[in-house]
Amino acid sequence: MFCMASAGEDTSFSRPSDEDFRHSLRFRVTLRRFLRWSEEQAAGVGLTPAQHQLLVAVKGHPGPRPPAIREIAEYLLLQSHSAVGLVDRAEAAGVVRRTADPDDARVARVELTEKGDKLVTELTAAHLTGLYELAAALNELLPPWHAGNAGNAGNAGNAGNAGNAGSAGSAG
Repeated sequence: MFCMASAGEDTSFSRPSDEDFRHSLRFRVTLRRFLRWSEEQAAGVGLTPAQHQLLVAVKGHPGPRPPAIREIAEYLLLQSHSAVGLVDRAEAAGVVRRTADPDDARVARVELTEKGDKLVTELTAAHLTGLYELAAALNELLPPWHAGNAGNAGNAGNAGNAGNAGSAGSAG
């Protein structure tokens, strides 16, 4: 889990330098460009960015059963009722379907349709290169001493392994 220090919290970093601000700007611009490109890719196949993220959450969910709507809400940082609306719209678009949980009829699970699986697979293939470029950009921006200190501010300091992270979670 990625943890950020609260504003004003001691993170064992010295005062940011002008170079740190330039690096921060460069990373944020790179991130925003990736997100904009990702939104355009999703729109190009008829999905909203939120629907694309939903498909990634369903496809990437670990475990033997499809994710419950509650889990989708957690993955996408949504309130449960917002996740329900997103699933409703995605179901109407034919990219997901609800199934009842075999052990608890109150729980709705969400699985991909063939169309949804095809779209998320195509989009993810296109996104992997961009994600590796984004990870590389972060690596280039952090001097080696930051990687050692960043662990003190949460799990944000594993920049040296960013290219090996496996899955990137929000986004996507």
